[in-house]
Formats: sequence, C-alpha cells, structure tokens
Amino acid sequence: MKDISETIRYIGCDDTTIDLFESQYPVPTGVSYNSYIIFDEKIAVMDTADKRASEEWRNYIKTVLLGKSPDYLIVQHLEPDHSANIGWLCDEYPDMKLIGSARTKSMLPQFFEKDYSDRMTAVSEGEELSLGSHILSFYMAPMVHWPEVMVTYEKSEKVLFSADGFGTFGALSTHPDGWSEDDWLEEARRYYINIVGKYGAQVQALLKKAKTLDIAKIAPLHGPVLSENLGFYLGKYDTWSSYAPEESGIFMPYASIHGNTKKAVLDFAKELTDAGANVVTMDLSRTHISYAVEKAFEYDRLILASPTYDAGLYPAAEDFIYHLEAKLFQKRRVGLIENGSWSPMAGKIMKARFEAMKEITLIDPVVTIKTTRKEADQEKWDALKKAITE
Repeated sequence: MKDISETIRYIGCDDTTIDLFESQYPVPTGVSYNSYIIFDEKIAVMDTADKRASEEWRNYIKTVLLGKSPDYLIVQHLEPDHSANIGWLCDEYPDMKLIGSARTKSMLPQFFEKDYSDRMTAVSEGEELSLGSHILSFYMAPMVHWPEVMVTYEKSEKVLFSADGFGTFGALSTHPDGWSEDDWLEEARRYYINIVGKYGAQVQALLKKAKTLDIAKIAPLHGPVLSENLGFYLGKYDTWSSYAPEESGIFMPYASIHGNTKKAVLDFAKELTDAGANVVTMDLSRTHISYAVEKAFEYDRLILASPTYDAGLYPAAEDFIYHLEAKLFQKRRVGLIENGSWSPMAGKIMKARFEAMKEITLIDPVVTIKTTRKEADQEKWDALKKAITE
C-alpha cells in the first residue's frame, strides 16, 4: 500500500499466513490490517493492528515517526484485529490521548489488563479535532458492525476513514500493481455479506451521512484505499445494505449424499441454461458456507436442493439456511427441490424456514425426487423451470 499523501502515511500490515479470518472465513490470499498516521502540528494515529502483526506494526510505526511522539490515537473500532496494540502504544507514549466514541470508552477496559479509559476523550456526532491544517470530524456508525464504531472524515484532504466499512479480504500485496474494481468486488462482496450483512439498516444510515461529505478517498481498515470512481463502491454498498439483488440469475446450491440429488440439480441447471438463464451451481458439502451465502445475496433467484436426513434437512443445507436467516436474507424468489427415499421431509421444512423470511416469494411446485430423477417426473421440472424463468 502506498501512502495516501505526503502527510497521511500508511502503516498497516499484510497477513499472508492466516487461514481463517475470525476463525471462520477462508482467506486464501490473506488479509490486511490497515492503520494510518496523519502528520501535522499534532500527530494522529488511526487505529492499530492485530496481534498477529504486532512486531511488524510496532517496528513500522517507530520507523515512520522518526523519534516523534503521536499526540492522538483515534480508535474507530475495538475489534481485536484493529485494537490489539492500543495498550502497547499507550505505554510507549504516555502523553498520547485516545479519541473514540462513548461506547468505545466504556468497552475499552474489557480488552486489556490495564485500564486506559481515563486517557480517552469520548467524542460525539459531528465533533471536530484540529491537528493543524488537518481537521478530523467524527461520525457515529453503531453496528457497522460493532456498537462502538465510528468513522472519521479528514476535511483538508477529503479522506473518509471508514473503519470496517468498504473493507475486503485479501492481502494488499496480492495486487502489487493496484486493485481494479473487479479485484475489490471479488473480495469485498463476501466480506460484506458475511461480516456486515445483518446490519443493512445501519449501513444505510451511514451512507446517508457519507452523502453529505465531499469524499475524495475512502480508507478502510482492510483492503485497498479507494480513490477513483467512488460512486461504484458506494453504489455496491447501497445495493448490498438494501438487500436488493445485485445480478439477474439463478443460484442453485445443493446437498447430495450419494450423488443422486447432485445429478438431478446439474441436469436441471443445464435445462435452465439452455433456456437462456444465467445459472450458478454449488455443492454445499464441498464449498465453504461463506461463498454460498455470498452467491445467494448476489442473484435475484435461488433454488435450494436438499435430501431428507434424520427426518430433517441434510446438515449442509441446514447450515446454509441458518446463515441466510442470520444475515436477513430477503427480497428473492426461491424454488425448492427435495429428495427422500421413503419419507421426504426436506421440502416441507425448507418451505417453512423461507416463509418466515422477509419478502421471499416461494415458487411452486416443490419438486420431489424419490431417490433418483425419473423421466416420468419431467412435467414438474418443466413447471419449476417455467416459474423460475418467468
């Protein structure tokens, strides 16, 4: 990552050895822990870094400071991947003041054996802090995606420090020549849907605040600094946080025990494709759930296929629906396919779960497979094809 400007330096770190972000999301290309420092009459550090990067981050900030002492640490987000070095920085620079939201101040003692909250000034909505020529304005962003979060707007260079907003998976070094919009989208969609996705209303509230600001650059805590075509990134966040479909297409995730459900789904997917539909299939047993949830939110239609298992859903399909519920899946058309050799129950269970979700249109018929798909059942498959492609 290059510095944002001559006075706003990047002091973050790449983590290319981590396997699971938050111990649950695969990050095959790693992740970055972004931190920034603003040099002016007063020096302000913008967040710290994860403990996995402590040694590198501490050496980096010492090198950049060149013997100077920071006057402020702006704590936008207390999640450990950004706050792990607050205690070290406070001990290293005893005259440094902390700036954060009131909720940050109340939560801070939870994170360290030593209580540093007496050094923190709690700021309120729109409050400003002058560093000299740089003026920081603070805006509260509760539940994007923790309750204490705030973002910071620097007026002179028009930089929005967006906390976890607009963040991505992926180490910055994976794109040494810079991140294209497609690069960002590939990493940002899965990051947003799985981590922030439940809090769409809160993201919408933050976007309304952002519209009142003249933003030239967005500096998140993960992923690249955004500086061109900001309407693209803001537009994606508006789409995702309003739960609107991003693309026209049919996502067909399936769970299959012995391969019969899989074969039926893949054959049906070909029929849909031949009919002109944009179709994406995914094996829920062999793909991490975060990718499946991402795709479900990307497309406007979903067809879920599951066998009956222990008189309920197959575990992979059960897990998929659980994650959709947790992320407030809505505003989609949904078709269902069940399989059962003697007492099919999956369709009934899936239907009840989706009926409880907001603005879900269930498509008839629910197609039942009795062990294997038969030519005699083609009429039901044709009916589902017609209904889902209308």
